Amino acid sequence: MVEQRNWAGNYTYSTSNWHFPEKIDQVQQLVANSKHLKVVGSRHSFNGIADSSHMMISLQHLSKILQLDHERKLVTVEAGVKYSDLCLYLAHEGYALKNLASLPHISVAGACATATHGSGNDNSCLATAVYEMDVITADGDLVSFSRERNHEEFNGVVVNLGGLGVVTRLSLEIVPAFEIQQFVYENLPLIKYKEHFNDIYSSAYSVSSFTDWRNETMNQVWLKHYVTDDQPIKMEPTFFGAPLATKNLHPVGLGAENCTEQQGVSGPWYDRLPHFRMGFTPSAGEELQSEYMVPRERGYEALCALNEIRNQIAPALLISEIRTIAKDDLWMSPFYKQDSVGFHFTWQRDWALVRTILPIIEKQLAPFNPRPHWGKLFTMPPKDVQSRYEKLNDFQQLLHHYDPKGKFRNSFIESYLL
Repeated sequence: MVEQRNWAGNYTYSTSNWHFPEKIDQVQQLVANSKHLKVVGSRHSFNGIADSSHMMISLQHLSKILQLDHERKLVTVEAGVKYSDLCLYLAHEGYALKNLASLPHISVAGACATATHGSGNDNSCLATAVYEMDVITADGDLVSFSRERNHEEFNGVVVNLGGLGVVTRLSLEIVPAFEIQQFVYENLPLIKYKEHFNDIYSSAYSVSSFTDWRNETMNQVWLKHYVTDDQPIKMEPTFFGAPLATKNLHPVGLGAENCTEQQGVSGPWYDRLPHFRMGFTPSAGEELQSEYMVPRERGYEALCALNEIRNQIAPALLISEIRTIAKDDLWMSPFYKQDSVGFHFTWQRDWALVRTILPIIEKQLAPFNPRPHWGKLFTMPPKDVQSRYEKLNDFQQLLHHYDPKGKFRNSFIESYLL
């Protein structure tokens, strides 16, 4: 088999021994008969968290939508389903997910396992929608977990980082379908965040600030407003002094045809909450990504700390996005018990350069105890990462209980979790 790479093309997986099962019992047999393996969804991780030098299982063919429970307000899917397909199905049935990531092209299981998130003061990471899940553990058995039946353990297994087994099925909480209006404002000075940080990020259902760190200005601020009772939001000409954009924009400055509709045009939740449209190349395509979460109450301080090194960040950067995320109770989530601000960096695909910049960023953010996104690029020492997770010992016990011989471990898990 030809070598396999991740979505961005920056990471080459360490084995050519790949399997693409189409049924659950095939996955069980592969797991039971192997000594070491890892599983991937849509390959949107930028590091080795999902890599194996022995055997890889892709869930791309396990992508069915299994059941819609109107009474319990749950949708049940196979783990390989992508949000883009699930969204269209739910919309047709009159339902929605509460929030989405900035792109809809990712698999449900992979996004939940790594605590991938969208934006919004009251919107927690995507994994908090999980209500039940099935996992094939190291001996090939299928184990079911439920928020209702085993609540505390459930908080440990949802953001599992691929360490507990192969997730095969998830049930997600759904809400009635809703509409969103999206407005974009340009050139908001950073100084406005000093007095108005909370005002800015509480001004809409979802808020994203974009900067290229080339000056003390946010290039764009994207406001996604929840439309209540079919009453559209009136477009204001300015937002804390920043003028309303007069055309659709792309965060990286490319053509906006790949982006979701702006200009206050009301549209369905699935076509406004992400920044990028289904069926189009998300973000910039070939790129690298990093992200660090800090406590929300220190968001402006962290913003200022990064501004001090903007001349070192800017040359390698495509764009940086700053969002807020609500706290949760999931043990290995970067948002565990902490309302957060996420500082996201979309880099040019030059790892030699980026790897020299990340330690500088991490040093600047060190006073705020940053937690890196599990699926993106960072250089923080494992002991620093581990110190941010108060439930790490409990999670280690889960790993040893469900995978006593380390079948699902790899160098990433050994380094950062064990």
